[in-house]
Amino acid sequence: MTHKKLSSEVAFLDCIDRHFPNSHAHLIIGRGDDCAVLSCPERICLSSDLFLEDIHFREQYFSPADIGYKALAVSLSDIAASGATPLGFSLDLMIPEGRNQIYWDEFFGGMASLAKQHNVPLAGGDLSKSPILGTSVTIWGAPTRTAGGTPVFLNRTGCSEGDIIFLIGPLGLARTGLSALEAIGRNAVDEYPTATNAHLRPIPQIETGQILSAYSGVTLMDLSDGLARDIPRLLGEKTKASADKPSAKGASINITTDMLHAEQISYALEKDINPIFEAFKGGEDYALLGTCPASIFAKLGVKLPQIQKLGAVTNNGKIVLNGQEVTEHGFDHFA
Repeated sequence: MTHKKLSSEVAFLDCIDRHFPNSHAHLIIGRGDDCAVLSCPERICLSSDLFLEDIHFREQYFSPADIGYKALAVSLSDIAASGATPLGFSLDLMIPEGRNQIYWDEFFGGMASLAKQHNVPLAGGDLSKSPILGTSVTIWGAPTRTAGGTPVFLNRTGCSEGDIIFLIGPLGLARTGLSALEAIGRNAVDEYPTATNAHLRPIPQIETGQILSAYSGVTLMDLSDGLARDIPRLLGEKTKASADKPSAKGASINITTDMLHAEQISYALEKDINPIFEAFKGGEDYALLGTCPASIFAKLGVKLPQIQKLGAVTNNGKIVLNGQEVTEHGFDHFA
């Protein structure tokens, strides 16, 4: 049986319209005009993410629906880390040859299911032929406001010595899923269902971010590149531009096996690797990583019982894991 290809721009736009409504409270004018017209507050949170074949995903083990889902999920995670409410997104799509209508219905269906879950409309975008499949999603959201109406923008700067370092969400689970998928392909979904799902379909923690925005002294970011890479960012790592400015912030981190999923332990035993260090390296968990004063952490533990204490901010400039200094810097997109 031959399945029809989407052979024109009109056919693609019709496919998109089947999955994404073009009328929404956040849109004054939706798709189909030169510009969308948005209903937005005075200040918004804005983020953009690329999601490219053989760089961020492989079609050998990502289904079309998984690709569409995750392309939006990683952007929603940025909105969650700001404590904001998503208002809309745009999609730029790189379209290779060889995909039929069923493929694109699954792709847009995966993305649309997540968009519907978070009540976020597709406002517009662009389409282009390409040798590879890829997306660029730009997303915007409204900040949470105090009772007095002041907007609150959570961000990753401002931690102090003695602050608690916390995590809400999986710790290194997606790394196990990715490793298994790379090793045995889609069969890994049956052997390690929770870990592979953590990699293929991360869950944006929008409501959790909004709850955190109500507490003073919280710094927050989404855990996309693993603790080894993201903790220095949370501490305000040096760049070349700031290399002459001393920074004494460090972190003392404690991770135990009871903080990990059983699939992480079993995979590490099978591969003869250290599950704790693998979890520390991590990557693509899209959990929420943050800091707060100890007094606030006690309150968060009541409101968010799933919160985990990872350690504390120190003043020695070192990253210490379970008593040992760590010098590995983690994942770098350009390394």
